[in-house]
Amino acid sequence: MISYEFLLTALVVVLMPGTGVIYTVSNGLFLGKKASLTAAAGCTAGIIPHLTASVLGLSAILHMSALAFQLMKFTGAAYLLYLAWATWRDTGGLSFDKPGENKQIQLWQIAKRGFLINILNPKLSIFFLAFLPLFVPQEASSPTLHMIVLSAVFMAMTLIVFIGYGLCATSVRNQVMSSPSIIRWLQRSFAVIFAALGLKLATAEQ
Repeated sequence: MISYEFLLTALVVVLMPGTGVIYTVSNGLFLGKKASLTAAAGCTAGIIPHLTASVLGLSAILHMSALAFQLMKFTGAAYLLYLAWATWRDTGGLSFDKPGENKQIQLWQIAKRGFLINILNPKLSIFFLAFLPLFVPQEASSPTLHMIVLSAVFMAMTLIVFIGYGLCATSVRNQVMSSPSIIRWLQRSFAVIFAALGLKLATAEQ
């Protein structure tokens, strides 16, 4: 049985604005509902490898291997800095009214970026390794199965909350899109945030 403590703690963790939330909100503001839903799905999918690693104990290896951790950390930081640069310079990519085929390609790119944002953050594996076992009861007949269930619940909560953030951003999209100055300001603000998160990841201690 899943405890109320786990549900409450997981909800607090998911609600905390992080890179995935910021990415989902930015897509909702600039590209609309479909983009925000796609971003939410991509970011949620990006935590699957971390949850799997935690269940299998692979994140313990990552934690013990300083070289592997540093390599993954700097890769993730570099990608966030690239995303910041791309967001800053993308002055002509805020329109989503394109032919159907191009739209599907763009949705795929949005999902891929969201996936990479989370999969390239090694601290997620270590977080889940420390987080999930706390809520596995000692009397559990299959601790691994229990962790898989907890992982599935956490992923479902993540997806629902991210969709909520994205839809909230989409609801004010018309007001935002009616002002080019607001668009530029928001675009550059998101770029700065991505850059700051990238630098924070690169300089963080293991």
